[in-house]
Amino acid sequence: MVRIMPVDRLSDEEIVEILTRYRRIALVGASPKPERDSNDVMRYLLEHGYEVYPVNPRYLEVLGRRCYPSVLDIPNEVEIVDLFVRPEFTMDYVGQAIEKGAKVVWFQFNTYNREAFKKAKEAGLIAVAHRCIKQEHARLIG
Repeated sequence: MVRIMPVDRLSDEEIVEILTRYRRIALVGASPKPERDSNDVMRYLLEHGYEVYPVNPRYLEVLGRRCYPSVLDIPNEVEIVDLFVRPEFTMDYVGQAIEKGAKVVWFQFNTYNREAFKKAKEAGLIAVAHRCIKQEHARLIG
């Protein structure tokens, strides 16, 4: 059986390295609504010891955490920028990730933008695409 390589070309071992090495995550598109995937993923990440900074200019707080209008407004270091926004908005957040000094941009399902992905890679960031950070953590680390 032939396994098709994901667009990001990252192995399971590389995903494990990302998820164990980097612990500070800006979750872009965070929502206080429990039915939203971003809320579920943020809750999961917090429960597994990650420092998560919700980013959404529409909210002041998500899951008891101060919510920031942009990645650049987060006063602390950010290592992963996890995107829960439509593809047409990802380019701006990739730019913020680069400016902030993040190491990884994670394009959740249905957020992939080829140009934004390419921009992240060209800037030296690790770009993860078409994967859910929660699902990958549960599958590979548990």
